Amino acid sequence: MIIRHGRPERDERADGAGTADPPLSDLGRRQADATAEFLSGESIDRIFASPMQRARATAAPLAARLGLEVELHDGLREADHYRTRYVPAEEMTMDDAIVQEFLGDKFAMFGPLGGFEPWRTSVVATFDEIVDRNKGKRVAVYCHGMVMGTYLTALIGHGDPFVLTPDYCGIVRVRAATNGIRTIRSANETGHIRALLG
Repeated sequence: MIIRHGRPERDERADGAGTADPPLSDLGRRQADATAEFLSGESIDRIFASPMQRARATAAPLAARLGLEVELHDGLREADHYRTRYVPAEEMTMDDAIVQEFLGDKFAMFGPLGGFEPWRTSVVATFDEIVDRNKGKRVAVYCHGMVMGTYLTALIGHGDPFVLTPDYCGIVRVRAATNGIRTIRSANETGHIRALLG
């Protein structure tokens, strides 16, 4: 299963102060706890997460409940991990520079990554690697909306990763058969956090 992180704080840094890597907000921590409670009854063997703070923090409550380690994977980083500014979409206005960039060319954000195609290839390869290393196991992967949208649209043969963006702590279940077939069993489950979607 693939889980998006909980709602983060804003993180806006001056040039030279590093890239934005926001922590979870109070709401995001409550979303992470509710998600952990919901998933703790499932037979999960391993937990992977993006090394970005919001994904690690969302994975931590489930790992604590199950007595598992959160294993970090660089291939799960969000597409905009290079930016010095992160603003939750709910707080952006139409005149925000990121919104204006998106309206001008929604694929522009992938430019620093070599373009969208190399990014998509990398995301699919990351999930294939996790599957190959965990045959016969149930794995929870905590990552980001664009990572999830890219992977899911690649599975269904769609070219636009923006059409499948999950909610905070939305859960996607993908079955990986030994013959290489991937089946999307559910998309954006949010019943466990219905009261916390904000």
